[in-house]
Amino acid sequence: MKASSSAVFAEEGGVSEHDPARSVLRFAAGIAVFGILLLFLMIVAFALPVFTDQSAGGPFSLIWSPGQGHFGILPMIFGSLALALSALILGWPLGLALCCWLYCPAAGQSRAAFSARKLIAALVRFMTAIPTVVYGFAAVFLLTPFVRAAFGGTGFCWLSAALMLAVLILPTIVLLLSAGIAPRLDRLLPGALALGFTRLDLIWLFVLPSAKKTLVSSFVLGFGRAVGDTLIPLMLAGNAPQIPHSYSSSLRTLTAHMAMVTSNEVGGAAYNSLFVAGALLLLVNVLVSLGVRRLENASRKESGRGRR
Repeated sequence: MKASSSAVFAEEGGVSEHDPARSVLRFAAGIAVFGILLLFLMIVAFALPVFTDQSAGGPFSLIWSPGQGHFGILPMIFGSLALALSALILGWPLGLALCCWLYCPAAGQSRAAFSARKLIAALVRFMTAIPTVVYGFAAVFLLTPFVRAAFGGTGFCWLSAALMLAVLILPTIVLLLSAGIAPRLDRLLPGALALGFTRLDLIWLFVLPSAKKTLVSSFVLGFGRAVGDTLIPLMLAGNAPQIPHSYSSSLRTLTAHMAMVTSNEVGGAAYNSLFVAGALLLLVNVLVSLGVRRLENASRKESGRGRR
């Protein structure tokens, strides 16, 4: 009886088990899942023999010199992690400060200050639609000459790539933080203002302590965005397969390495290193996705307990 009543209710609400749209969605979801699994299996199948290579010139060595039989990608692994973390160290605090500034107008601010906040908020949203190659192209002519004059070298180095990568991930961080901070701040207003709190007080004392998972999520997603980018490291980092000794030194990331080897190699040990790099990047993305999903589930459980 209950099953029949629920079926009738579903049909009355416009949802049917035999709805063609539902069948199409299920088919599309199945194709997507099958494609992801097939990609994962292909990368693992090609990378596994390379992982088991224990020779001196194997993938987990410090030297990349295909002409001499050395195919180590450890410098590229270090380059990816170092560049992503340095960009995140620069971009995440800036994104948090910018987000707080957007939601903390000064008392009695002028119309010009209000317009400036609106303009910057619109600019942050617009930055998400700018192609990555535009950032890289602008940095080649505007940023690298400044870095070259200030720190020496060619200007195509760790620092240039880190600065532009921080700009690239900034809109993602700001929008994620805004999605977590704005609703919490709105719930406290206007009663808290009547008690004498400023917006900055509310954000610092109440909103940020209750939005720890939002802060961590923005950090994790910013890292995933930074470590997975290809064009900024390819255009600005110098692409030297080495462990850099300073911010003015060149480095090569896994993504840039994959782009360069793909364009120059077909078959052989150098080409096989692509699958090791792809497997490592896939592992990083899986860990980032699982971490964000766990944080989202924890936030939902906490919000459900708060409503009760």
